[in-house]
Amino acid sequence: MAKEKKTLTTAFGIPVADDQNSLTAGERGPVLMQDVHLLEKLGHFDRERIPERVVHAKGAGAGGYFEVTADVTKYTRARFFSEVGKKTEVFARFSTVGGEKGSADAARDPRGFAVKFYTEEGNYDFVGNNTPVFFIRDPLKFPDFIHTQKRHPTNNCKDPDMFWDFLSLTPESIHQVTILFSDRGTPATYRNMNGYSSHTFKWYNDKGEYFWVQYHFKTDQGIKNLNRKEAARIAGEDPDHATRDLYEAIERGDYPSWTLEMQIMTPEQAKDYRWDIFDITKVWPHGDFPPIKVGKLVLDRNPVNYFAEVEQAAFCPGNLVPGIAASPDKMLQARLFSYHDTHLHRLGPNYHLLPVNAPKNATEKNYQRDGFMRLDSNHSRESNYWPNSFGGPEPDPTAGEPPFEVSGLATRHPYSHPNDDFEQAGDLYRKVMTDEDRDHMIGNIVDHLGGAQKRIQLRQVSLFFKADPDYGRRVAGGLGLDVKEIERLGGMSQDERAKATAEGV
Repeated sequence: MAKEKKTLTTAFGIPVADDQNSLTAGERGPVLMQDVHLLEKLGHFDRERIPERVVHAKGAGAGGYFEVTADVTKYTRARFFSEVGKKTEVFARFSTVGGEKGSADAARDPRGFAVKFYTEEGNYDFVGNNTPVFFIRDPLKFPDFIHTQKRHPTNNCKDPDMFWDFLSLTPESIHQVTILFSDRGTPATYRNMNGYSSHTFKWYNDKGEYFWVQYHFKTDQGIKNLNRKEAARIAGEDPDHATRDLYEAIERGDYPSWTLEMQIMTPEQAKDYRWDIFDITKVWPHGDFPPIKVGKLVLDRNPVNYFAEVEQAAFCPGNLVPGIAASPDKMLQARLFSYHDTHLHRLGPNYHLLPVNAPKNATEKNYQRDGFMRLDSNHSRESNYWPNSFGGPEPDPTAGEPPFEVSGLATRHPYSHPNDDFEQAGDLYRKVMTDEDRDHMIGNIVDHLGGAQKRIQLRQVSLFFKADPDYGRRVAGGLGLDVKEIERLGGMSQDERAKATAEGV
């Protein structure tokens, strides 16, 4: 049976007579401005690339489902957690953080781990990383930090000086730096890494009781990382290796999965806990709060079109359904604004109407109207204001979260929690890493930090020394630095150390 002939048209359905030859004045030209098909085609081509994400620019994604495997209704009223065996459709996106869209998947970089749950109460977005901590704990530092991970404004090249200058002046970064420069800084694939909330979130139940929680998506494929030489080789041979791996695994039916484990803490336990539970540079030791298994994430569907689903997917930690709420974590508080704001810039005010972002099991009912790319009926004849007496949607008081107490002076508070920034990084080095892990990490640091100025090396290595003396001495030895000078700097306060190295010790 002959296939039906399809006629090429303009964007407005008008048949196109010729798609190979521009309309010109004579055989030699010039091109006529009245060639509206050419202008439409070029105009669309000029706009095919939407603004790149500021961070997490390069990523891969897939669809699937989340299944509840344990009863957690005493902790949360979120309906998608309401019964064992319940499944919810999801879309997940994995990404590098600092690199551009054309960068290598094997770069030493944290990995984004985002999951959109299409629940019956609206979309719930989990927006985490493959590391349980982060470099900073105050959002005022975030733009500066990201600038140091990008390209130098003068020569547009990555710059070890700016990278390490900022980190060496920001001691709270030492825990994440230790993780990043271990082999976990270069996951072998997106399937072979964990995903963490990093932030503390609030779960609350039908009784109005609330709990502080952290999420851990543990890979069922097992952790697998690349060492420095493997990562460099793969970056050159196949810069898209992790993107390709995820797609091909799902195509052959080897569906990746993760087990969701939760750490749960009561408000009473949080009051006098030895760590600030809202400090994203810290973890909750598993010995204090053992994770419990609550669900399974499975990815079994590849995108039909990368741009439509992966590139336009927009995740926001502010998309929280009843039963799940934010915590006072300063970094999280800023992300609640920043993610939505960047999507408005990148995709437009109606990005929530794009199929990958639109709620699938709930209906949008509000008074937002108009704007670029309004793709639906724009709420037709319904009222565009509240309150109204024409049957418009109204707030539901039962959707609110239980209150918790806040108090204090409104000012710019410096961090004052008694526990330091070095203990957990030191414990990671001493108690968690193997000899091979430590060897690889020291080599990774020496290789990268070796490109920075000596004064910056001294300042940074003194932080390694404060986390663990052996840690600092080994990096110093690899860089050819005076170990006694490192020990002297390690005994200084941050301000003293910054002043000493600024003057060129």
